[in-house]
Amino acid sequence: MNSRERFLNACRCEPVDRPPVWIMRQAGRYLPEYRELREDHSFHEVVADPELACEVTMQPMRRFALDAAIIFSDILVIPEAMGQPYGFPDGGGIEMEWAVRERDDVARLSTDDIAGKLEHVGRALERTRRELGDDRALIGFGGSPWTLATYMVEGGSSKHKSKTKAMFYAQPEMFDALMAKITDALHDYFEMQIEAGVDAIQIFDSWGGALTPDAFEEASARWMGELVERIGDRVPVICFAKGMHHLPEVLASTEADVQGIDWTARLADIRDSLPANVAVQGNLDPTLLDTTPDIVERETRRILDSMGNRRGHIFNLGHGIRPTAKPENVGRLVETVLQSA
Repeated sequence: MNSRERFLNACRCEPVDRPPVWIMRQAGRYLPEYRELREDHSFHEVVADPELACEVTMQPMRRFALDAAIIFSDILVIPEAMGQPYGFPDGGGIEMEWAVRERDDVARLSTDDIAGKLEHVGRALERTRRELGDDRALIGFGGSPWTLATYMVEGGSSKHKSKTKAMFYAQPEMFDALMAKITDALHDYFEMQIEAGVDAIQIFDSWGGALTPDAFEEASARWMGELVERIGDRVPVICFAKGMHHLPEVLASTEADVQGIDWTARLADIRDSLPANVAVQGNLDPTLLDTTPDIVERETRRILDSMGNRRGHIFNLGHGIRPTAKPENVGRLVETVLQSA
């Protein structure tokens, strides 16, 4: 069984010899080769250049025996393609060029030719697919409609997502119109990624935890479920809704093949609370990669042992890798999972 087969079998809760392993945001500043490349190229340049995006995607694949690569890009390419550019101000965080606050702002957003506007991502995927070969899996991704809406309505990074939540509660028709547009744009984007050769799609719902349980079902899970319905018969879909593991029945309602779980829950308990055909992904605390290889091995084994012989487990972090992670700790994590066969 090669890495690609192992990954796809785990997504479908079929037997594997060991859990497949990949790491959210597995490319990035913790790697010296990435930092060296970024000395000459801005983040936007790397995302927009298929050759550079492929190179950055492949950097951790060359270093570590990971089972799957996730393409280097950004969730905010979708609002950018819809006509709402973004940037990174000197003070940190994310800043949109303008904010969606009125009906006219929603009307201003365009869903025309999303695949064409993001054709550079498709070319990066095709190049990466060729470099990976047939033995390792390739993952595409996008932000959830709710998470993208928070940036688009707040106008950038926001602690409480108050303006977006206010739109959901007080202006439901405008909120639904915005979400429908984002969902349509994501659908076209995901179809393009599938045509470019991805084996799975991950939907990142980074800010679902800002919502109450009832609001999460209506404002986020509903729209992720619509995307799964539209693409899920083509490739497995992973939904990662940070902070929402306490609502397994709502997560399962999306009908995603895999649910990503953050590090604040016992993974085996969540796996047992989901339907038998839903796999889980996770869930090592990312800060452990700032410590020592022995600690990483101990805590990785703790998760592996707790999962026992349960089918449908993809080993991952409980969130994205931190810039302060030590490459030797990433190496020990991967080695530990490999030795679990």
